[in-house]
Amino acid sequence: MLIQGAKSAVMNASKRSDRISQWLVQLTERVGWQKAAVALANKNARILWAVLTRDTQFDPDHIPELPAARCCIHRAVA
Repeated sequence: MLIQGAKSAVMNASKRSDRISQWLVQLTERVGWQKAAVALANKNARILWAVLTRDTQFDPDHIPELPAARCCIHRAVA
């Protein structure tokens, strides 16, 4: 079902102006419509998983937080 929905979105992306559609148009030009559909289905599955496991609503304008920088401890070489 995710693939079918993604295929429909890929085929109609050029008619829309939202961020996902713009991304899809660019991706389709680079890799073709079939790979773009699978990429969108994967993206949708990840969004669905995150929304369900975190019990939150979907925010299309969400900007993810950058992970905290890892401390770079260099050991002194004797």
